[in-house]
Amino acid sequence: MARLKWGMIGGGAGSQIGPAHRLAAGLDSLFTMAAGALDIDPDKGRTFAQSLGIAADRAYGNWQEMLAGEAGRDDRVDLVTVATPNATHFEITKAFLEAGFHVLCEKPMTMTVEEAEEIVAVVKRTGRICAVNFGYTGYALVRHMRAMVARGDLGKVRLVKAEFAHGFHADAADADNPRIRWRYDPTQIGISAQFADCGSHALHMASYVCGQEVERLSADFISTIESRTLEDDAMVNLRMDSGAVVRLWTSAVAVGRMHGLTLQVFGEKGGLRWAQEWPNQLYWTPTGGRTEVIERGAPGLSPEADRASRVTIGHAEGMPLAFANIYADLAEVIAAARDGRDPDPVATQFPTAVDGLRSMAAIKAAVESAGKDGAWVDARPPSRV
Repeated sequence: MARLKWGMIGGGAGSQIGPAHRLAAGLDSLFTMAAGALDIDPDKGRTFAQSLGIAADRAYGNWQEMLAGEAGRDDRVDLVTVATPNATHFEITKAFLEAGFHVLCEKPMTMTVEEAEEIVAVVKRTGRICAVNFGYTGYALVRHMRAMVARGDLGKVRLVKAEFAHGFHADAADADNPRIRWRYDPTQIGISAQFADCGSHALHMASYVCGQEVERLSADFISTIESRTLEDDAMVNLRMDSGAVVRLWTSAVAVGRMHGLTLQVFGEKGGLRWAQEWPNQLYWTPTGGRTEVIERGAPGLSPEADRASRVTIGHAEGMPLAFANIYADLAEVIAAARDGRDPDPVATQFPTAVDGLRSMAAIKAAVESAGKDGAWVDARPPSRV
């Protein structure tokens, strides 16, 4: 496959997420980083882009310059990654989709359900791809879990327990630290902090693995540090459209927890357990049987797991490799459309704008429920996609 051209907005020097995207996009030599508007400071952005090897005429000062510059090129970028602050995602993503570019947007895709509905409509109208970086679904054994559920190994899924808890925002003395404060600022983060930031990953993973979408939920939010307007801990109960129950806990004040993304799925025929901090092992216990440790990279796994497994068995698998699987999926689908062929069906499981919309609908519903002392509310998007 000839290399595709890739551009990035945001993710400049000192960015938390930018390096992971650059490692992921370059891992398989499927993309060449050809353009970028990498910093809110135009001069810093141009300088950093050129330090990464981007040509001076494609090292842009802002996303508007990049849109205008790339739209007029015969060798325009094939995919644009949006890794800017949350409040800018909608405007940038919509503009690039409407100009005919494929987009990978960091989550949350938008700040509101209405904006998310609009992005889905733009995708339908333009035929462009809008992927959303729920990147943890790129892990090989997460994809194997999904395959096991889909082929009936667990029977009917009864219960899912999802967690995403860390303790890095537990110190009240850090409340005014700018690297933390923005995460609890409604003007920058939206109507929810911890649930939108981390809980949405746990919810998407639960939905992705069990193949069910949330219908209604009941939420309890708390701000353990009084100066915070938005929640730093949340407990959410969810009812899914095919009968599964999801128990979800997310926290930023769980001292001693590090990344803390875990998923357990319990069905009629057995249960699965996986933790992102130990991604090479998946624990499978058939009903009435002994627990089996499934090792990533072992023979006999699903095609989904085999495609997503990058290093030999026994070696550590990391987050950039999971992100790289999202990029590899997008490269396959974009190249297939360019070549007039059907893509590998295993490559079509990346999160899309519809997932972004469903996530925003769940966030809105959780905020509403928490404001009503945990009342059960409808969590489906208005369009019912």
